[in-house]
Amino acid sequence: MLRLSTETRQAQIKEAVLEIISTEGLAKLSTKNLAAKVGVSEGAIYRHFKSKKDILLSIIEDVYTNLVVNQKEIANSEMVSSIKLYTFFCKQIQYLIHNKGITILLFSEATHTNDSILKEKLLKILKAQKTLLKQIVAEGISNGSWNKSIDINDFATLYMGIPVILNIEMVLNKENFNHEEFCNRMFSLLERILKP
Repeated sequence: MLRLSTETRQAQIKEAVLEIISTEGLAKLSTKNLAAKVGVSEGAIYRHFKSKKDILLSIIEDVYTNLVVNQKEIANSEMVSSIKLYTFFCKQIQYLIHNKGITILLFSEATHTNDSILKEKLLKILKAQKTLLKQIVAEGISNGSWNKSIDINDFATLYMGIPVILNIEMVLNKENFNHEEFCNRMFSLLERILKP
């Protein structure tokens, strides 16, 4: 039998966590179900991660590396403001769709366990995204593309609610959910809010 590297197994475990949550719900996330999904023993899970919290912290680090760093590149790019905002937004939607269950997992676990380290890491992601979004909107206001009376903080808060709605839609409307339509519809709403 082929022995996989720790990095490969860790990636499989994290992917299985998200799959279980998105298809079966948070209540079904157990070491037994996780081991079965990955195809290893329960003990093997703990050879790759010391605890469930370590799995969550690794997933949070992935979110920062694979989403926020990408969004930072978009925010700092030379694109015009409207294209920049659209790209920033749709990359986030695509990431959340590809990693179904991530929002539910991270926020449910952090609030349920009241874990200060998880909350701190999640707050770092939230603050980084809001800062980058505000940078894009401020740039669009500065160049005259968007309404200068918009409160950038309020806009950023409204924007950050869209991923929550996305998760509700994906859970309650699985068969009829169209992510491209959702992305375009929500972006159109954001643009109407920003119009001068």
